[in-house]
Amino acid sequence: MSRPAATAPLRLGLRANLAQFTLLVAVNGLVGAMIGQERTVLPLLADQVFDLSAYTAALTFIVAFGLTKALTNLAAGALSDRYGRKPILVAGWLIGAPVPLLLIWAPNWGWVIAANILLGINQGMTWSTTIVMKIDLVGPARRGLAMGLNEAAGYTAVAATALATGWLAAEHGLRPAPFLLGLAVAALGLGLSTLAVRETHHHARHEASGYTRADADLTDRQILTLTSIREKALSAASQAGMVNNLNDGLAWGLYPILFATSGLGVARIGVLAAIYPAVWGLGQTLTGALSDRWGRKWLIAAGMLTQAAGIALVAAGTGFTTWAFGAVLMGAGTAMVYPTLLAVIGDVAHPTWRARAVGVYRLWRDSGYAIGALVAGITADLLGLRAAIWLVAAITAASGLVVAVRMYETHHPGAQAAPASTEE
Repeated sequence: MSRPAATAPLRLGLRANLAQFTLLVAVNGLVGAMIGQERTVLPLLADQVFDLSAYTAALTFIVAFGLTKALTNLAAGALSDRYGRKPILVAGWLIGAPVPLLLIWAPNWGWVIAANILLGINQGMTWSTTIVMKIDLVGPARRGLAMGLNEAAGYTAVAATALATGWLAAEHGLRPAPFLLGLAVAALGLGLSTLAVRETHHHARHEASGYTRADADLTDRQILTLTSIREKALSAASQAGMVNNLNDGLAWGLYPILFATSGLGVARIGVLAAIYPAVWGLGQTLTGALSDRWGRKWLIAAGMLTQAAGIALVAAGTGFTTWAFGAVLMGAGTAMVYPTLLAVIGDVAHPTWRARAVGVYRLWRDSGYAIGALVAGITADLLGLRAAIWLVAAITAASGLVVAVRMYETHHPGAQAAPASTEE
């Protein structure tokens, strides 16, 4: 009688889980490409095809995307704790698959809004889940590096797809060619997630078994309150994430219109639309690892101020070279901030409620898209495009100062993260 094969013990760490980690990096690159298909083309569609002259109306697709994604992030964290990570990832791809077709066939702006509601659900479920799965696999020691690689893959793909769709639009028109690329991305993402990705929830349970903290069993309401308001590091991270995506919504929705009204062609607008997420994406391979070595707080504060400087340069500039340099600064600042904020959440949250804390953080972070679109659109309609950009620069600088004052350092190499206090 043969004996059953022994089950290999679970191990945390990047090297021990390299194959699945690498696969999840690739999947998140495809998730980013789903947004990238819109970055150059959709603002131009609003202006040139659907003739939306008011900036606020033109940015409604970002409001729909941001609100839907924010709420889905919150749900995705709780659902992945309840049902596992992989089912949520696969469901997100199924929901996102129709988006390119809706954008190709849209006879009016309402179809574009509907497509971006589906895209927000897709991004909330897929991006949130790949983040949580990577945190599950690597454990506490390399969390910053893991988040840097995850976000680098996503936003490098945003940049590459923005550049590619800009070229396709210049050569073949705004529709349908740019969105055919999105169809291929959705099919590949769904196939890999269904056939190759493995569940990682058991890794989080394994990590939790080694904790002696007293805050393992918190309610959803307690986690929401801690992450939003009461816990200093978590709440400071949440507001910084919201402002970061507020200025990303500005770059997504208004920068292409500013560049077009200043006489740039579609191909050059595509280059500018790609520079910012390219620097952001590639820079995170360095900054995530640096946060493991140097700590989180001051990298975040400096990154927010660097973003503010880049946005101010775009507001003050008048030509391609100046705008390109502003985009580089904005991308560099975002690279310093984006993976590091996620690492802060991973540092402070207990493994048993980490996915839900990530969901709450991403609720606030991605609500920044909607808030940014409304603030920038209304300001642009009342005072002009450049006034809206200057306002967002000031908000971003103020957020960096909040981090400097309120956040404490959360990463201490070799030490287990301190429990999240339920009191201020």
